Amino acid sequence: MRKNGAVTSPRCPHPSAPAARLIATDLDGTLLRDDKSVSARTVAALAAAEQAGIEVFFVTGRPARWMDVVSEHVHGHGLAICANGAAVVDLHAGGAFLEVRPLERSVALDVVRALRAAAPGTSFAVELTTGIHYEPLYPPFFLDPGATVATAEKLLFEEAPGAAAPVLKLLAQHPELDPDAFLAVARETAGDRAAITRSSPTALIEISAHGVSKASTLARCCAERGITAEEVVAFGDMPNDIEMLSWAGRSYAMGNAHPDVIAAASGRTVGNNEDGVAVVIEQLVAEATAAKGH
Repeated sequence: MRKNGAVTSPRCPHPSAPAARLIATDLDGTLLRDDKSVSARTVAALAAAEQAGIEVFFVTGRPARWMDVVSEHVHGHGLAICANGAAVVDLHAGGAFLEVRPLERSVALDVVRALRAAAPGTSFAVELTTGIHYEPLYPPFFLDPGATVATAEKLLFEEAPGAAAPVLKLLAQHPELDPDAFLAVARETAGDRAAITRSSPTALIEISAHGVSKASTLARCCAERGITAEEVVAFGDMPNDIEMLSWAGRSYAMGNAHPDVIAAASGRTVGNNEDGVAVVIEQLVAEATAAKGH
């Protein structure tokens, strides 16, 4: 049904479900509009949520250095979960790393070699805590002009264990394969050695340490605050959001979401260009205000 612009599913929580204490939202394709802006309505909704006592966490595949677009909209805690759960950063401190869940370089090399054999033509990038570097055939990152260009073997080499910056994730790109088919091949190839997901509409996959996801890191952050999954409301649009949406007590797929995301979420809102996150947050704030009035 549609209520105040938000589309909800029959699996929405019972009215007696716990009140929302934390909002976890993806950025690209979710909170951000397609032009990568944060609308005035969304800015107001985020501020209203914090004022109502509902914490807001940005949970994204982006690295910390690409968080400027939302850093001023993180309120009290200042925290964000980046790189699909591989890092927790303090945006109030310029994106300083508070926690890192790295991908071991030996595992990364194993996955690189296996995926090259399974999907010839794959090229790789290596996201470190210090920045990104990529292979010659990998599409260049114009936002990171200082990147080193070399083979994955050279990019992942370190003289001694722990001597080089931690690896947050690998990115693998294929110029021809269907995105979902490439994801399936990568998951079958990697097995339980790594966590594989994707957030791009192209054949670009993201490879993290086994067990690392937006959901697992969000769960750790919530546990530290005494917040249960049932008290979390999550938003997302792509496969890298599925675990988080499945974990949260209430979750919303965007109107523009991938079909698998729609299937995983307990509800649905309008698209990112229609401020779908803000639409739901406004409802949550109204619920919180009404509850305080009783």
